[in-house]
Amino acid sequence: MADGNVNVSSNKRSGSDDQFASSAAKKNQITKAPPHAEDPAAALAKVRHEFGEHGGVNMSIEASATFTVMEPDTLRRMFAGELGPDRDFFIYSRHFNPTVLNLGRLMAALEGTEAAYCTASGMSAISSVLLQLCSAGDHVVAARTLYGGTHALLTHFLSRACNITTSFVDIRDHEMVKREIVGGGRRIAHEKGVKVVVDNTFAPMVVSPARLGADVVIHSISKYISGGADIIAGANSDRFRTFQQNVLKSRKIHIRHSIRLKILDHNDYGIISSIDQTDKNASIGAVCGPASLLNSMMDLHQGALMLLGPTMNPKVAFELSERLPHLGLRMKEHCHRALTFATRMKKLGLKVVYPGLEDHPDHEVLESIANKDYGHGGIICVDMETEERANRLMNLLQNCTQFGLMAVSLGYYETLMSCSGSSTSSEMNDKEKELAGISPGLVRMSIGYNGTLEQKWGQFENALGKMQDQKM
Repeated sequence: MADGNVNVSSNKRSGSDDQFASSAAKKNQITKAPPHAEDPAAALAKVRHEFGEHGGVNMSIEASATFTVMEPDTLRRMFAGELGPDRDFFIYSRHFNPTVLNLGRLMAALEGTEAAYCTASGMSAISSVLLQLCSAGDHVVAARTLYGGTHALLTHFLSRACNITTSFVDIRDHEMVKREIVGGGRRIAHEKGVKVVVDNTFAPMVVSPARLGADVVIHSISKYISGGADIIAGANSDRFRTFQQNVLKSRKIHIRHSIRLKILDHNDYGIISSIDQTDKNASIGAVCGPASLLNSMMDLHQGALMLLGPTMNPKVAFELSERLPHLGLRMKEHCHRALTFATRMKKLGLKVVYPGLEDHPDHEVLESIANKDYGHGGIICVDMETEERANRLMNLLQNCTQFGLMAVSLGYYETLMSCSGSSTSSEMNDKEKELAGISPGLVRMSIGYNGTLEQKWGQFENALGKMQDQKM
């Protein structure tokens, strides 16, 4: 249990001692995922297909909380770490569950990492990774443009409860980032290297952070991957490639998490986007990365995932595994409409923030790191300058023309709109919002794909016209 492996094979359970021997010899090994394909959709298509118990085209749901064994000594071997899910030996679903593990394999393929573990929410994935990587007295260097919940976790909770401090930086300012990494930590003597944690919730398929060198990739699966605004979940993927620069020597965690994109250095890492929680029905997250980290997080004595227990419901895991195959198609349409609307909004004289526009300061960076044919993301920000004007626009868009819905979260088939400063980033104070580029009137739009493009654009134009008429 202490060394349970994350990736499982197709081998069946057996009570044979002969078969136990080979598994015990591989106690500290794990089967690594194949190299990431150029196209994430191609990587997903290569994952072993799980059939149902009776030959169904869909896998069966393993809803059991606990699992039986055929021989008395098997339990001891499992708890000693000699037998694990790599050979279809399961103890308890808080540890590993076959259905949830299958979703983890898909998430690892999507991000091109060795392994992935799916959790009950995006925030549980984030907090578990930070608590596993950091000890009391350690230091985190994070982007200023974090999701509000993550910002609050770092600013208030971890500093109070764990004595883990955080410096927030402009990730465009490379010297500032290096300065904080070198000078801000209390454990500079630790020559363990900086771990880079990327929240890729806003850009699945669009960007593959692990391929660009990130160590850990986190998802709130509730958003684009789910696509239905009916599930909350998280995922962690891990890859663990240590920074090579000499300046990055202290034991620190660099969280990159921003709609703005920047490469730290010539061969460093690309994008992080912010995540959102949704007030819907279920909750999911994922951690993607190296098998060594995932196994350490499931350690019986010191594993954050094992001891904190952010367990995903296997019924939710089944639903999500059925949605991942068409994620690429959905992302392409989200991104296509977002670019079209952003371009047209700009021509109307609106202040639009979208990295797909050529005048965006990080457009070239995104072009250089994005996966081909998946666009530039599905999120548009329209700066209406004041909260009052932002609220008027959203009210017209929802209640008069049906362009979208006033709600947090993203990745839904309908367009979702919120005023970031008073909602998803409300945990930040005024100065922090200013540094993050969040004005009082910033409207965030997660562009959906329901209806035809021209139909939805007409609804936007009608709402904008009504707003201008009201002003007159």
